[in-house]
Amino acid sequence: MAIKDSNEDELKNKQDSSEDNFGLPDIEYKPLDQQAEQTSASHVKEEVTSSSENTDYKSSYSDSADSSEDSEPKSKAPVIIGIVIVLVLVVSGYLIYNFVIRPKQLAAEKAKQEQLAKDALLKKQREEEARLAKEREDERLRLEALAKAKPAIGTIETLTARTKRYYVVVTSDIDDDLLMDYAKKLSAKGISTKIIPPFGAKNFFRLAIADHETFALAQTNADAAKADYGGGVWVIKY
Repeated sequence: MAIKDSNEDELKNKQDSSEDNFGLPDIEYKPLDQQAEQTSASHVKEEVTSSSENTDYKSSYSDSADSSEDSEPKSKAPVIIGIVIVLVLVVSGYLIYNFVIRPKQLAAEKAKQEQLAKDALLKKQREEEARLAKEREDERLRLEALAKAKPAIGTIETLTARTKRYYVVVTSDIDDDLLMDYAKKLSAKGISTKIIPPFGAKNFFRLAIADHETFALAQTNADAAKADYGGGVWVIKY
């Protein structure tokens, strides 16, 4: 009986509740703020889960890419390009040195040697000119000294063989007696002379007042003697 009474009370309570809800099903009531918090928390949870999944995917992709890069062989292009550049530089340097720099060096050295040779030749010519000038001056002084000395009598010598020396001739004649007379006049003045016999195609005797080893010295002497013997003084080699 007690169980029956309990069931009746429960049924009665449901009927009362049914009357309060107007016969609609029961709805769990929650405040608006609590619902918003639950919705926001749900969204955050979803975003965190999505972010975690994306991170795991990226990490997995990165590891896969690194593994792929490590497994691929490294390219040899930089090494080959470096070797080509070095070879180009070496060949360029060789060509520039042998066809640009070296020819210029050789040309400069040749010009230097030619200039040294010219300088040496010019120096030699100047030394020769100085030597001849000194010899001419010495001869001039000797002649002046002889002129001032004026020996009492000059010598007369008749040559019998060729000497390969240069003679200063003041006169010539086909008659050796006439030439001897002129030589005696000069001897009286203290002038020594030499009589050159005929040679070559000429049959003339020649009277020389001096002789020298070189033509230049003899010509200098002849030029100086023209003042005393006239313009007909000349030089011959005998």
